[in-house]
Amino acid sequence: MPLTQHAPTPVSLPRDDPTPTIPTRSPPSYTSSADARPIVSHQASRDSPPPALRPLSRPASPEHETPRRSNPQPEVSWPRSVPDVGLPCIQKAEREAVEDAVKQAPQVPEEPEEDPIDMETFQQILELDEEDDREFSKDMVWAYFTQAKQTFKDLDDALKTKDLPKLSSLGHFLKGSSAALGVYKVQASCEKIQHYGLQRDEDRDVDIGADEALKLIQEALDKIRVDYAVADKWLRNFYDDPEDEE
Repeated sequence: MPLTQHAPTPVSLPRDDPTPTIPTRSPPSYTSSADARPIVSHQASRDSPPPALRPLSRPASPEHETPRRSNPQPEVSWPRSVPDVGLPCIQKAEREAVEDAVKQAPQVPEEPEEDPIDMETFQQILELDEEDDREFSKDMVWAYFTQAKQTFKDLDDALKTKDLPKLSSLGHFLKGSSAALGVYKVQASCEKIQHYGLQRDEDRDVDIGADEALKLIQEALDKIRVDYAVADKWLRNFYDDPEDEE
């Protein structure tokens, strides 16, 4: 007899709750009932005082302290062969080394001083002398000394009276006698005095006032005295007659 299969009966769900509910299980408890303790809330009461803190006790024995790590510096040991040299010894050694270097350095010859006399002009005066006699040129030189000293006095007097024409004339006079013997530095300064007396500055190519002219004449006269003294000494030494120097 053949088996007949019956179709399953459909299950009807309630219309008010279309979503089926699945029963949930409570999580297993890992504590026994004997170890159950009441749950204490961590929220402190506002009326209860805060719990007292106990100070941490520090072991008094240093054995229980944790050792600190230190980085020891390596000890430097100086060799015994290095002598203990003081600062004065070092300075003395350096000074001696510098002195030795200066002694060994090549010596630079000093430049000869410029002659205060124009030798080309002065040689023309010497050619007028006799072969074995310098009397003629010497008389000219000594006459120049006398004229120069008197002219210096006259220039000082003219400066006091502010006589510019007189100053110009005296400068022209001493310029000529200085040029005759080759005393070129005195000659150049006397030429300036000649122009300053005419209230003229040829170096700047301008006319100047009386006060400026007198100031420039005084400066030029001071320079003339210095240059003349050098030329005077040179000429007296040339004639080997320094005893007449005043």
